[in-house]
Amino acid sequence: MPPYGSGGTMYLRPYLIGIGDNLGVRTAPKFMFSVFCCPVGPYFKGGLNPTNFIISEYDRAAPNGTGASKVGGNYAASLYPGKIAKDREFSDCIYLDPATHTKIEEVGAANFFGITKDNRFVTPFSPSILPSITKYSLLYLAEHRLGLKAEEGDVYIDKLDEFTEAGACGTAAVISPIGGIQNGDDFHVFYSETEVGPVTKQLYDELCGIQFGDIEAPEGWIYKVK
Repeated sequence: MPPYGSGGTMYLRPYLIGIGDNLGVRTAPKFMFSVFCCPVGPYFKGGLNPTNFIISEYDRAAPNGTGASKVGGNYAASLYPGKIAKDREFSDCIYLDPATHTKIEEVGAANFFGITKDNRFVTPFSPSILPSITKYSLLYLAEHRLGLKAEEGDVYIDKLDEFTEAGACGTAAVISPIGGIQNGDDFHVFYSETEVGPVTKQLYDELCGIQFGDIEAPEGWIYKVK
């Protein structure tokens, strides 16, 4: 177990794979469930620094598909678009909704959130989005700890000026501040390309404080593993 204060954590990942004698396109006759764990270091090597992202021309998931499930195929579809983004010196790409290509859905393999000018914490809602525990934790903390109005809804790509801050959130990253988004020829900067926004920093400190036991957790969030 990484020692307290190191910034490292113990990462737990359950997984399920199909096995058994099978040659053909059908459900596997048997399945194997397992859990692996490993120590991981701090996700942000240089601290909590904003990075830039680019809107992808590719779709991560199809409407009425498996986008809301944590299956290997969803990640496979993001590898090539992610490489294109990194080749252009962006952290990753942002995927729009596959039906209309007008609304933000996900940031690479993470969820998107934004802080509006009227103090709302907004994160996209779609049947194609992975239901992130981190996202729902932040929705709760934004409302009950920071006093913001928290909501899931549409985040239109042509209305980014409604947000003063933005970020990506997920299990490993916790929160990754978004400095700016490249959409075609337009580059939109949120709070700053070099400094973390104050609300994003508060959310990060609150969630990490709960995870490391420095801040009291909401009722039912902490379980002792025996």
